[in-house]
Amino acid sequence: MSRRIALATYERAPDLAPDDQTLLPELAQLGMNADAAVWSDAAVDWAAFHAVIVRSCWDYHLRIGEFRAWLDRVESSGTPVLNSPSLIRWNADKRYLLDLTRRGVATVRTMVVSSNRGDDVLRVAEAEGWERVVVKPAISASGYETYAIAAPFDDASRALIARVTSAGDTLVQPFVPEISRDGEYSFTFIDGVFSHATIKRAAGHEFRVQTEHGGSVSPVTPPAALVEQAAHAIDVLPETPLYARVDGIARGNAFLLMELELIEPNLFLEHGAGAAEQLARAIERRLK
Repeated sequence: MSRRIALATYERAPDLAPDDQTLLPELAQLGMNADAAVWSDAAVDWAAFHAVIVRSCWDYHLRIGEFRAWLDRVESSGTPVLNSPSLIRWNADKRYLLDLTRRGVATVRTMVVSSNRGDDVLRVAEAEGWERVVVKPAISASGYETYAIAAPFDDASRALIARVTSAGDTLVQPFVPEISRDGEYSFTFIDGVFSHATIKRAAGHEFRVQTEHGGSVSPVTPPAALVEQAAHAIDVLPETPLYARVDGIARGNAFLLMELELIEPNLFLEHGAGAAEQLARAIERRLK
């Protein structure tokens, strides 16, 4: 029996992002009919699908209440959602980094400042001895409202901090020079198994590596020790995700986690030989 699969996307990519489009022929080869479906489209009957694969829902952080309500509705319909709703809910708030640290994953040190407590950002920087900090919303994606700020803060910096913290709880981290100098690794895992790696580099004086901010992505063969350390972020989870992207930097021989992407990461399938087929087969296994 042919299975009907929804690849959940967002309004600006109703036909899927290019990376996700590579999945369509691979799913078809396995007898699965895949449809692009905009997550916020009220006309979509999610119960009509055998599974919903969350993919390029790249506005979820701007509509977090709606997104969570949508996730609840699909889950209540009985249609399987991958990654699982429980993983997605946990991963939607970047305080998951604190949770992973407690589980023994080496992460960039992260502090949380409560909403409208902008003055606490400077207190954190002074207490930690950080000369340059990165501030970002606890719920964000694609470098949204993310800034690198040198201490002591001038009036412009204080205004930026006030804007970010007024919107909700805010993460404060030390600026990581390795990103500007060496780039940021992205390790793609499919069904818990390492698939391929890419390196993301920022453009010019920008520190954000996302392509939305001018960054570049290229394939890379990483040291095995870094892959093994990156895999630890997957191993400590309560369940194995269908897909995951583990982002971080190399500091000497150590891997330091920046982000664990379990909701809507670009998996850079075009940079991994056979990666789209590997993901399609993993979806098939989950549905059996």
